[in-house]
Amino acid sequence: MQKILVTGGSGKLGRAVVRDLVEHGYTVINADIAPPREPLCRFLKLDLEDLGQTIEALSGIDDLHGGIDAVVHLAAIPAPGLVPDATAFRINTMSTYNVFSAARRLGIRNVVWASSETLLGLPFETFPDYIPIDEAAVPRPESSYSLSKLMGEEMAREFCRWDPQAKVIGLRFSNVMEPQDYAAFPGFDADAKLRKWNLWGYIDARDGAQAVRKSLLAELKGAEVFIIANADTVMRRPNRELVEECFPGVPFNEPADPNATLLSIDKARAMLGYEPEYSWRKPA
Repeated sequence: MQKILVTGGSGKLGRAVVRDLVEHGYTVINADIAPPREPLCRFLKLDLEDLGQTIEALSGIDDLHGGIDAVVHLAAIPAPGLVPDATAFRINTMSTYNVFSAARRLGIRNVVWASSETLLGLPFETFPDYIPIDEAAVPRPESSYSLSKLMGEEMAREFCRWDPQAKVIGLRFSNVMEPQDYAAFPGFDADAKLRKWNLWGYIDARDGAQAVRKSLLAELKGAEVFIIANADTVMRRPNRELVEECFPGVPFNEPADPNATLLSIDKARAMLGYEPEYSWRKPA
């Protein structure tokens, strides 16, 4: 695996993923509708709703590349409420289908893509069945955006059924943060309800990039999903206090660390070797 196409490489998480892959010696092509802030690698303007463009982008364009070894699919409407519901569902579902389909047609069997923590039931107006929550929880999309991500996970399973040698890893990223975002975190302590919507979770973009790289390297087959969050919460207040205030009565398997993530990353640790390196408590 030497040549990797990253869709959405100009976005918040995409920038970190492109940088991480380039720094680890890979040849990277950033395919996005918007050019990057910083030209870290070759850029290709691409409309992923067009299957023909997507196939051509993965198979080779002039001197840009002559074919790729793996795909990282991050391009999407990144959250609910940014565009009309039907638009978010259409763009996210069709772009994901086109990437999976183009990869299968071209024999590219290493695909990592951005699913979402929202499938866990965010914003938890209906309480989760247990805390910390993990991948065993039944998906509960509460928006057209999260429904599009569920469709992506279902498509991944079917594409891997069609080709049992394929690997399609969906990463359920938590709320992506960059170091400059951490200045706001101390203010969350005043009101636990401000961040209860995702169990006070977050993911440093650099650790998100680590999870992508380790997913590309993982010797797995088939469709898998992993929650990807940082090892701690956005709060200084202890988890027991937060859960009792915001989720009374929900079964709580309290972690030893009072500020440990409540979006379980145990599966990613065990199967990908993922271990967060960054924390807002010790900005680097």
